[in-house]
Amino acid sequence: QLHLVESGGGLVQPGGSLRLSCTASGFSLDSYAIGWFRQAPGKECEGVSCINISGDSTNVADSVKGRFTISRDSAKNTVYLQMNSLKPEDTAVYYCAAVRTRYYSGSFYCQTNVPQSNYWGQGTQVTVSS
Repeated sequence: QLHLVESGGGLVQPGGSLRLSCTASGFSLDSYAIGWFRQAPGKECEGVSCINISGDSTNVADSVKGRFTISRDSAKNTVYLQMNSLKPEDTAVYYCAAVRTRYYSGSFYCQTNVPQSNYWGQGTQVTVSS
């Protein structure tokens, strides 16, 4: 079965760091743009950061700008989200999604709360608390 798997979430204190991973199973991510999205309890899903197919263009939400970095590793068929200087408001379930389209727009895809995608992962919990 073709799917995405997120990992790396956990409990961390404010100011701490985590690195999330999104790994594809059964297919290559080389033909897909990838986005990280998150949803806190009682709140709508929001785009966090996205990266295009080649990895030379990224988008990041204002709320995490300067703190989060997205990257991809073709050899490992994985996309990462490095999260530094974590804040309590970063607490959420984080999902990765993969989309394949010749008309990909990072600004549109990343700023759409639940964008149409080819694959979605199951999510990984990130909790930032003292």
